[in-house]
Amino acid sequence: MSDTARAAIEMAGVEKRFGATEALRGLDLAVPAGTVCGLLGPNGAGKTTAVRVLATLAAPDRGTARVAGHDVVREAEDVRRAIGLAGQHAAVDEGITGRDNLHLFGRLHNLGARRARERADELLTRFGLADAADRLVRTYSGGMRRRLDLVASLVTSPPVLFLDEPTTGLDPRSRQAIWDTVRELAGGGTTVLLTTQYLEEADRLADDIVVVDRGAAIATGPPAGLKAAIGSQVSVTLADPGQLAATAVVLSSLTGGDAQVDVAERTVTVLTAPGVPVLLPSLVRELDGMAVTARDVAVREPSLDDVFLALTREHADGPAAEGRAA
Repeated sequence: MSDTARAAIEMAGVEKRFGATEALRGLDLAVPAGTVCGLLGPNGAGKTTAVRVLATLAAPDRGTARVAGHDVVREAEDVRRAIGLAGQHAAVDEGITGRDNLHLFGRLHNLGARRARERADELLTRFGLADAADRLVRTYSGGMRRRLDLVASLVTSPPVLFLDEPTTGLDPRSRQAIWDTVRELAGGGTTVLLTTQYLEEADRLADDIVVVDRGAAIATGPPAGLKAAIGSQVSVTLADPGQLAATAVVLSSLTGGDAQVDVAERTVTVLTAPGVPVLLPSLVRELDGMAVTARDVAVREPSLDDVFLALTREHADGPAAEGRAA
């Protein structure tokens, strides 16, 4: 792999155990420079542990990890100089102003007093916090505080940024502001690793997604590719609940999937096999031929929620995990 093609974030066979709990079980990860990677998984899947290893906050027990070309164990100081990190909880000081927070972060990163002040002013203006810069952070809204925390991770203009559930608990407007910030950073060439519980967030922001469960990657690819791999959802809502059984037969025969009947909603739903097209005209003709009266017929492309549920449900059918970790 050439230097230009080298991934900005790499993990190969990384294992991490906390007592009896295996947090990471041979996790592999490769994030190309200048892209956004969404790291998804159930609670306890190992997402936060992966970020901690990459940020040099926890050493791997086995395997290797590199960030910006530097080994996280042998070259930890180089890694720290190359990254920004915004964790699940804001790390800013609520007893001082937003401007003073950024100035403090700059001084801690050895920018010098003058450059730290300049950088604070640049970031406050760039990310829409200039009007609140001289207010105590304790007076900020939750969204503003979270945005300041994100901005603080950018004081040194890091080429790699780790965002661990950056919008948890935020209202839609504040979440949108964080999304806009992430898009701007990625557009400027920053490599972003994003863990999130909001699948819409990953769908909108990520170039590629890695689904993690029980400490290992179980699926990798762009959002559109992952969605295409699980097929479409076809649903028919009926006027007469007595026709549910006949409708289930029609849907199963056309799609090859197992029809699910909801008697209360008078709806039959089936998930098609990947790559199997479902043409509404053909479906309607088949229903007419069975004298089925449909109130509504719909074909819905899968969402990332569907992908997540399908993948993690399938993985849950395998051997039970020995333990769960963050």
